[in-house]
Amino acid sequence: MIEVILDTETTGLSVEEGHRIVEIGCIELDNQIPTNKTFHAYINPQRKVSQKALDVHGYTDEFLENKKKFSEIVDNFLDFIKDKKLIMHNAQFDLSFLNQELRLVQKKTINKSNVIDTLEIARQKYPGSQNSLDALCKRFNIDNSRRVKHSAIVDCQLLKTVYINLLDQKEPKFNFDINNLDNKKTDEVFLKNNVYSKKIIKPSIKEIEQHKIFLKENLKKNFYL
Repeated sequence: MIEVILDTETTGLSVEEGHRIVEIGCIELDNQIPTNKTFHAYINPQRKVSQKALDVHGYTDEFLENKKKFSEIVDNFLDFIKDKKLIMHNAQFDLSFLNQELRLVQKKTINKSNVIDTLEIARQKYPGSQNSLDALCKRFNIDNSRRVKHSAIVDCQLLKTVYINLLDQKEPKFNFDINNLDNKKTDEVFLKNNVYSKKIIKPSIKEIEQHKIFLKENLKKNFYL
């Protein structure tokens, strides 16, 4: 299943107060394995960044003023997330801002049914516990030392690992392309994703015979101890 880890940074906390998105980060996963496809954009919000938001992410008005507007990056963004399940932490926040931006440029909004909220998963698994991204990183021993300031793309990297842990999928799932395997060559199998690929080598007949002899001799010794 193709999924996208998604996070945003904004000029403030409330859409109702006219706040806008200043950064979008996305990381694509295939069965919880990163595909190395990402989307990242800083955005000119066409308004001032609030002091509270500045304290969180550090993106100043001067830094953002020469960045592209949302209308200029929206098509690339929508192409990247098309037909993919979206993974967000506290999805209500990000979704409200994304859909407001989409309405402003007269694009179709994102349906909540296409979103998985890791905050909701965490609250179900650990009721009464702190379930912020930082708290979950601490719970799962994930290094979040880079998160001095919030950053959409850094937060996506952290959320990717948190998400896998929340699903109890500590190791990535591997997909074997059975159609491309040669039945006559069973000594090597290569995994579909090169990032995690490992070569599996079948022992030779000589090595198997040596191993049998070793076991036989040691079993005799242990029997007479």
